[in-house]
Amino acid sequence: MDCTFSPLTDFTKLEAAVSDFYGPAAAPAQSVRFRRLLDGLTETFGPQTAAAVFSAPGRSEIGGNHTDHQHGRVLAGSVDLDIIAAVAPNNRNVIRIQSEGFPMDVVELDDLEIREEEKNTSQAIIRGIAAWFKGKGCALEGFDAYTTSSVLNGSGLSSSAAFEVLVGSVINSLFFEDRCTPVQIAQIGQYAENVYFGKPSGLLDQMGCSVGGMVTIDFKDNANPVVERLDFDFASAGHALCIIDSGADHADLTDEYAAVTMELKEICAHFGKNVLREVPEEEFYAALPVLRRKAGDRAVLRAVHVYDENRRVEGQVAALRQNDFQTFLALIRASGLSSWRYLQNVVPAGYTHHQEVAFALAMAERLLDGRGACRVHGGGFAGTVQAFVPLDMLDGFKAEMERILGGGSCHVLTVRPVGGVRLV
Repeated sequence: MDCTFSPLTDFTKLEAAVSDFYGPAAAPAQSVRFRRLLDGLTETFGPQTAAAVFSAPGRSEIGGNHTDHQHGRVLAGSVDLDIIAAVAPNNRNVIRIQSEGFPMDVVELDDLEIREEEKNTSQAIIRGIAAWFKGKGCALEGFDAYTTSSVLNGSGLSSSAAFEVLVGSVINSLFFEDRCTPVQIAQIGQYAENVYFGKPSGLLDQMGCSVGGMVTIDFKDNANPVVERLDFDFASAGHALCIIDSGADHADLTDEYAAVTMELKEICAHFGKNVLREVPEEEFYAALPVLRRKAGDRAVLRAVHVYDENRRVEGQVAALRQNDFQTFLALIRASGLSSWRYLQNVVPAGYTHHQEVAFALAMAERLLDGRGACRVHGGGFAGTVQAFVPLDMLDGFKAEMERILGGGSCHVLTVRPVGGVRLV
């Protein structure tokens, strides 16, 4: 195990890496954060002679709401909130990960089979990622890790995907000679989430965390997605990217997310296909009377959203490349309306008293008053709203949203250029 940094005797190397990575302005606060990280490692697992330090960012879905699992198009960016880990060898055949504020996850490396009782747990994610690497001949050894995160759970910034990318990056760096590309790290995380964790997610979240920067991704060939970087600074267009926490909890909503993919599978099954990308749009519309009877109206409307959303992503990418920000904003608004009306992932089925995402959207639209744009963010049903806020409105917008939804509910983000990475 190649651990070259000693947390007990030399902070200089890590402090320099932190300053280079986060920038001079953020370096002092980040240095304190990393000192606490190393303290957490030693307090949890005992004194260490060496450790490796990693970071994996959260991600923001900018375009392509629920298109990835249909092998569609997305626009995403990694953000300046991350999960960090200090890792040390334990000379045992076990992975132990202590995430700050949570119970310790322990995975024995001689038992990496799927465990039904672990579904929907971080332990399942670790086991699935370890199993993938071991299946590829990785000489995996036991290690201890302490992690802390600024990517809040349920924030819509994919804390789970960031964790998957973090674990994948640790194993790839320490035991696999960095043979896996960022795209492969994302695919390994998706494998663990689909097969071990039990959530039928697409690949957007993991790709957004792993690749880094703002990227547009075409998942037509899901095994070999086409990834293109975009260099665009929202501040240069006079806007800030905000993520607003609605206060709704993702717990017990797995069935809502699963229903989206299941209903779209019913549409695809009529044509003998697996995903909508394989179904020509004209054939879909020609078959509408039959599809409504077989799959129901909601399934049909969700398919309409996916077809239209793929075109919107193409338009968003073209608009950013042409520096046409007003067209980009118009397409963001259209995406939000389509998610609400057609995809129907703003309010969980049957919810009346609790409609937090819908309420947050209403307040954001009211405050923006025809400027900027807002939309449901990520999987939907709970979690967050995304808003592009004119800089001259930002202070007032943030203050009022936090007055209504609570302090710390409105996060102003920037796009981070790097995905999962080892710092030292």
